[in-house]
Amino acid sequence: MAKPTTKTTLKTAPVLAFERKHANSDALMYAGNWDERDSLQQWQPIIVSEKAVRGTISNRQKPATANDPLKMDAEINKPNLQKVDTASLSPETDTLKVSFSLRVHGDLATPSVCSEPNYQAKIAGVINDYVEREQFTELAKRYAENLANGRFLWRNRVGAEQVEVRVHQITDGKKANTWIFDALELSLREFGTQDALIQPLANLIQQGLLGSGFVLLQVEAFVRMGEGQEVFPSQELVLDSTSSKNGKKSKFLYQINQVAAMHSQKIGNALRTIDTWYPEADTVGPIAIEPYGSVTNRGTAYRQPTAKIDFYNLLDSWVLKDKEPSLENQHYVIGVLIRGGVFGEAG
Repeated sequence: MAKPTTKTTLKTAPVLAFERKHANSDALMYAGNWDERDSLQQWQPIIVSEKAVRGTISNRQKPATANDPLKMDAEINKPNLQKVDTASLSPETDTLKVSFSLRVHGDLATPSVCSEPNYQAKIAGVINDYVEREQFTELAKRYAENLANGRFLWRNRVGAEQVEVRVHQITDGKKANTWIFDALELSLREFGTQDALIQPLANLIQQGLLGSGFVLLQVEAFVRMGEGQEVFPSQELVLDSTSSKNGKKSKFLYQINQVAAMHSQKIGNALRTIDTWYPEADTVGPIAIEPYGSVTNRGTAYRQPTAKIDFYNLLDSWVLKDKEPSLENQHYVIGVLIRGGVFGEAG
């Protein structure tokens, strides 16, 4: 007599990881003039330099100092000596150029690592079903819009007189197509306002995500700021707590071979700032695709596990319980997988 078959309960794989499908480089920074955007020879690297300044004490004081007039007077009258990195345009140039490359990969349904074949088959089915229905259409448009609007410039975009973004499709080492955008004409808070303008670029990004062709983009942004104006590379994290003492520098700017630059992580964060599907989006605006909707500079996570709208709750419901999230949250879950990361079972 044949033994009855035992139904296997599907569980999250202990080891599960996805490679990121947007592979962007660091961004290098150059100085030139607005009218010379078509002349490559005119653009010179921006060099990070060091300066020492004698500042004033402006931070809040501890209660023990603030409540003692003598201590307070002695503290706030001391000079605040600082040594910092700085970067700026030369006095003869008025425009910042930021340049980086971006490759778009396909084959999202195949994890880079998965320790459970049954789980891998199930999550692949979920992803392939989404791809068949949606074709990455919405996600590709939002990624394209974040290139066109220059979100990746961060603080360098604020207060600029003009911002032009050029996106070149690179094939066989040559420029096959070029799209030029007036970045200030596109919103940083709303998506879909310029669909016709960004659609050709979105189609190319979609092609890359679908794995139907090699996609390499070269992105150049020109920011007219004014002659000699300060520019803002990425700031390095100072892990040594004594670095600002004894005359050491208190601010380090990122540089590649002495050329001012922005971290690839910072560029990538801007490109995936497409999540408007969380509850506070109407007030806060788009945030970067993250498993818990974390925005570190605000000290807030907008996708709390207690509300069941974080990546892990949505993914488990979708894969383990066959409960499809709303279409908006499906976009979000797939966006996290495109971001990449390690998503295995805790412990």
